[in-house]
Amino acid sequence: MKGQEPQQAGEFDYIIVGGGTAGCLLANRLSADPANRVLLLEAGGRDNYIWFHIPVGYLFLIGNPRADWMFRTKPSPGLNNRSLIYPRGRVLGGCSAINGMIYMRGQAADYDQWAQMGLKGWSWADCLPHFLRHEDHYAGTADLHKGGGEWRVEEIRVRWEILDAFREAAAEAGIPKVPDFNQGDNFGSSYFQVNQKKGLRWSAARGFLDPAKGRPNLEIRTDSEAMHVAFEGKRAAGIVYRRGGRLEFAKARRRVVLSAGAVQTPKLLMHSGIGPAAHLAEYGIETRLDRPGVGANLQDHLQLRPVYKVSGVRTLNTDYANLLKRGWMGVEFAFFRRGPLTMAPSQLGVFAKSDPRYATANLQFHVQPLSLDKFGEPLHPFPAFTASVCNLRPTSRGAIRLASADPFVAPEIDPNYLSTEEDRQVAVDSLRLVRRIVQQPALQRFRPEEHSPGPTLQSDAELARAAGEVGTTIFHPVGTARMGLADDPMAVVDARLSVIGCEGLTIADASVMPTITSGNTNSPVLMIAEKAAEMMLADDRQALAA
Repeated sequence: MKGQEPQQAGEFDYIIVGGGTAGCLLANRLSADPANRVLLLEAGGRDNYIWFHIPVGYLFLIGNPRADWMFRTKPSPGLNNRSLIYPRGRVLGGCSAINGMIYMRGQAADYDQWAQMGLKGWSWADCLPHFLRHEDHYAGTADLHKGGGEWRVEEIRVRWEILDAFREAAAEAGIPKVPDFNQGDNFGSSYFQVNQKKGLRWSAARGFLDPAKGRPNLEIRTDSEAMHVAFEGKRAAGIVYRRGGRLEFAKARRRVVLSAGAVQTPKLLMHSGIGPAAHLAEYGIETRLDRPGVGANLQDHLQLRPVYKVSGVRTLNTDYANLLKRGWMGVEFAFFRRGPLTMAPSQLGVFAKSDPRYATANLQFHVQPLSLDKFGEPLHPFPAFTASVCNLRPTSRGAIRLASADPFVAPEIDPNYLSTEEDRQVAVDSLRLVRRIVQQPALQRFRPEEHSPGPTLQSDAELARAAGEVGTTIFHPVGTARMGLADDPMAVVDARLSVIGCEGLTIADASVMPTITSGNTNSPVLMIAEKAAEMMLADDRQALAA
């Protein structure tokens, strides 16, 4: 393909690169006006595989090249030089087609912090209407929720006594029960609300793309992997991409919109000559715009997974091992859309503080009625639960960097976990908090025994070392093309999500977050895309009128 001239593949008002969570919403919103001709490019295929729709299907999608980019991280010193799998969705719907389906906005303080950084229009009060615009909440329009939108939110469809007991134990340890995590302050415990509809996964492709895909002004091209943005002077003129073994060029009259995610968006920028000049020079890429912030500022939630054996209570470990119960799971799902096959990876959430000095919760628990050594391995043969806990606001920063001048080679992913003393201390404190909750009367009746990391580990040094041995990603990378003010050398986009120093180039995905939100990141990405669409349409109307 080297030296091949790209074939002309049409002219569009808007070209969206990445048909994931943000891209599906953008395609819907930008094509709502029939005067706008819109192209959506997706490197993966369509979500026409049964496991994209059955909630437990994530078990068969993560690590499957039909659905996953199959990335791995660099060995991380903070994780005792371990390399981790780094799943990212490669299908229409993106990560919303393979993720844990948890509906979570984060904390009001997250967005207010963005506004305090000078990012006008990004406070909680500014962002909440954009969450609400597309929400279809099971409770309808009430209590900071709304019905009738495209993004379906429902209650979980299976309950476990062991999770009820953990929630009660958390209350005994001083963490209150709350009805809803999405009111602005998520401190407390509750059952997660999930993006499902009648027991099936509700991805961004189903919610936003399906209603729009019949529009004559929207074209969707799958199996189309972007190589680089093409420019005319300082203006983004279109995209060169590979489809069916040939190169094609699609021209953009108004904007190119990158929504390829926190890994692929900075990679695409760097292959387009936008990034740290010295790094681009290493691979013989001519620098079009020296932006050292491209690929920097990588943040992610690192989860630690304490496992406790229990007695006298059901868990999925033992139910799944029983062939009759396993068969009933299938019947229950097929006829009633209930039971374990509707389960998100986690059902019970707890938001807590590792230390009283934090103004808001800085820990999130994903509590599960099951256990295993690591993702992809069999469930343990004994009854157990997992109290996965992550630091919501890590101070460690990693980076995305090129690994080759070839645009089809995966980038180098270096999350740099546990590289700060604060993060190591939060990890230690979070493991101690798990033990304090487990020691409460509500759980003691099930005689919990710490299986991992192990009760013999008591000192801070021992627990910090254990965190490095067992910590793994919870799949929330953000920040690699962050928002900032025009005079901030590390900023990549401004508050209107336009790439600083370019014309006609917008980014709308998790990469623009200056700091990570305090919880699961999928629905905040939809909010970002909602705001991006509104701002782009307004700015373009103004430009046309001028």
